[in-house]
Amino acid sequence: MTLFVDMDEVIADTYGAHIERFNQRHGASLTREQCMGGEVWQQVPEHRQTLWNHYHEPGFFRELRPIAHSREVLEQLAGKYQVYIASAAMQFPNSLKEKHEWLDEHFPFIHWRNRILCGDKHILRGDILIDDRSHNLEYFQGRSILFTSPHNIHTQGYERVNDWLEAADLLL
Repeated sequence: MTLFVDMDEVIADTYGAHIERFNQRHGASLTREQCMGGEVWQQVPEHRQTLWNHYHEPGFFRELRPIAHSREVLEQLAGKYQVYIASAAMQFPNSLKEKHEWLDEHFPFIHWRNRILCGDKHILRGDILIDDRSHNLEYFQGRSILFTSPHNIHTQGYERVNDWLEAADLLL
């Protein structure tokens, strides 16, 4: 069986990186809890462009922290499924190289041939897709699993896992 796994907000903590960079640069104390139910910029709309610019900064994607338990669970899943990392990376030119290097460091057991850095995930055909964005799950023809992130806590209509331990219980 084929399992596609998104990167940002599924195995890489992009959300936390935005909060951390914003707080460091603005002397703020914004928290993940304050952002629940939306995007980080929605808590500080006057800084929307500043937050968006993070995606274009060299090192942003390379320096992300892995989501808790993602490595060990994905390593186990790779023993049961054909695992592919599928990430929409074309929008941010720095992300292609940085995501590849990040995967080499944190998920070396996922071969480069099993990394799909694409523009739109509608092309994916397989058995399971784990993603934090419902628009990526909407047209997937296999089993769609929504990975909980602060921005999607109110999204309904999808099978959901809140963390990688729940994903392990569900898929192993």
